[in-house]
Amino acid sequence: MQTYTYEHIIEKIGVLTLKNLPFNVGDKVEIVIIPESKNKQNNQEYPFWGIPIDYINPTDPVHVKTLNV
Repeated sequence: MQTYTYEHIIEKIGVLTLKNLPFNVGDKVEIVIIPESKNKQNNQEYPFWGIPIDYINPTDPVHVKTLNV
């Protein structure tokens, strides 16, 4: 199942409006609403979270010279 994540600030009590969703008329969706945690981690503490990493040669040894290859 493909998931989509949106952050939104409630502007009116009891009302949440989402526009431009990637669905067609008649599509069934499941809605889960999670309030933002008060203890949310500071992004500066883990600056690389959420950033993709490309492993060019993932099976190569890290230090070829130290392995005497």
